Amino acid sequence: QAPDSFPPLRNEAAVRVLRGRMKGIQGHCNSCYMDTALFSLFSCTSALDSMLFKPFPLCDRNVQSILRDEIVNPLRKTGFVRARSVMHLREQLTEKGQCSSFTNAEKDPEEFLNLIMHQILGIEPLLKLQSEGQKEQDCYCYQIFMDKQEDLVVPDVQQLVEHSFLSSDLKLVEIPSCFIIQMPRFGKEYKMFSKIIPSLELDITDLLLDSPRECCVCGDVATLECS
Repeated sequence: QAPDSFPPLRNEAAVRVLRGRMKGIQGHCNSCYMDTALFSLFSCTSALDSMLFKPFPLCDRNVQSILRDEIVNPLRKTGFVRARSVMHLREQLTEKGQCSSFTNAEKDPEEFLNLIMHQILGIEPLLKLQSEGQKEQDCYCYQIFMDKQEDLVVPDVQQLVEHSFLSSDLKLVEIPSCFIIQMPRFGKEYKMFSKIIPSLELDITDLLLDSPRECCVCGDVATLECS
């Protein structure tokens, strides 16, 4: 365990600490969905560090300390987390979430995030989405849903998010404090994309509801939007 707090890894430090054998979070007993989610959320960004320190109204301090001291801090300090540390968290999630399969079965990452953020830590939803003519909906992450696009062979995240929002007729009600995006699902038999290029920056200008945007013809403020 690493009782001290460590900042997220950046630039050369990230390469030095995370590259090589025996790095990352050790997998065990269908833990891949949780391992990848935890690595993505905490290894190189502080966007959700409030989950580790802030005493939310409904916050379970035991789960919070396991997450901080047994997973995030060792990951940032040495670049490696043992499977037993993640199992310790999974056992607590099983107990709090009243679901016996958290310790042995593969889950949807969204189910894990909803449980730990909403029920255990009591964090307010990170995203506000709205479909045309529908009520506003709150959520903690956005899963990309889309039909197969023949022109998208090796897409980047920007393209996937834009296609998904367009096909679902969705808009962001406000700029999110943290935008967690789940890539298109795939199984052993079928993969929609063999590779997805990470977009290091995400432009959400055209995804915002009622946001002033530039006309692509004259350059003035646009008054109409054509999908």
